[in-house]
Amino acid sequence: MRTALILGGALALAVPAGAQHIDVPRTLGPAEGREALGRSLDWLVTNQNDDGSWACGVLDGLLELGFSIESFYAWQVASNALACLALLDAPETPARRAALERGLKWLDETRPPKRGSDWDIDYVWGGLYGFAAASEIASDPRFQQGEWKTLVDRVGRRYFEILEKNQIPEGGWGYYDDPIFSERPKWATSFSTATVLPALKRGEELGWVGDPKIRERATGYVSRCALPNGAFAYDERVIPWIGGDSINGVKGSLSRIQVCNWALYSVGEKKITLDRLREGLESFFAEHRFLDVAFMDPVPHEAYYYNSGYFYLFGHYYAARVIELLPEAEREGWHARLRPHLVKVMRDSGASTDFLTSSYMQVAGTAFTAMALDLGLPPEAQSVEKVPAKPKR
Repeated sequence: MRTALILGGALALAVPAGAQHIDVPRTLGPAEGREALGRSLDWLVTNQNDDGSWACGVLDGLLELGFSIESFYAWQVASNALACLALLDAPETPARRAALERGLKWLDETRPPKRGSDWDIDYVWGGLYGFAAASEIASDPRFQQGEWKTLVDRVGRRYFEILEKNQIPEGGWGYYDDPIFSERPKWATSFSTATVLPALKRGEELGWVGDPKIRERATGYVSRCALPNGAFAYDERVIPWIGGDSINGVKGSLSRIQVCNWALYSVGEKKITLDRLREGLESFFAEHRFLDVAFMDPVPHEAYYYNSGYFYLFGHYYAARVIELLPEAEREGWHARLRPHLVKVMRDSGASTDFLTSSYMQVAGTAFTAMALDLGLPPEAQSVEKVPAKPKR
């Protein structure tokens, strides 16, 4: 099993195998969060390629041998979509705006990823995050007129085609297929499906998604993965694996709980209440050491309860999104608890990665970090470069 955008890069810095020994305060305030956010965004602006992309679409390390050649390009596309989202959310400056526009043009001009082999369909990650990014960009007033509106519409429809083609009959999306291999895959995961649920709802409003049953089936898939213990199963099974050191226990589901709760609540699933959101967040912090231990472990699912390094920043980003669903008076207390776990793993350069040092992993990790930090900060009245701040979504 391998999840949540196994994105990577070439970062020659020493990092501990786990993050459990890094001493940090229990909370960090908005000032520290804003400083860390600035470093993350500076890294994204500085490390953009001349053509508007980030990272590279080829194997650039020795730890990912065996995947299809196309998958590395697909992960680059997905990480570029995340970088665009991070810049979309950020307080605007001329440099960030320019980087965002160049990144959007690259997403439009680059070819959509394709299936890499009979079993490796990681190109679905490009579809998931490409579509999710387009749906959020389409809600931004800066991109709702003229050529930008046409471009975003084109990107959204293009990446939806990947989703439409790869939704399994039960309703979810995954990134591998099992024998007997088929054109429409047969396996999905709760968390990959959850990443796109709110985007599908928005896609219906935009006219990109013509059939609401696509979202309904996907919502049903994630909902059926919910377990009585508050966790979400990795994938839907008639008899889910629970108990002992199962990945489907709360300690193995810390990041999935966040993305699935956020997604289901966002599309109106009544069983996901505010109390359910709070319980999921409390579990996230109470059992956080199991994410710390897995941080930067290059072997997927080697850590306790089958946690993987790439659960870390993915989970913190969606925890931040869950926090934003709570009443406003509660949010800062939760964000203050989240910030230390983001800041403690940032490199001096402003980059973040939690699994490998591949270029696309750095881009995705830095984008997840920037978005998580930004969600917890009050809007600035004016940026350092005298550009009006963008209202938070």
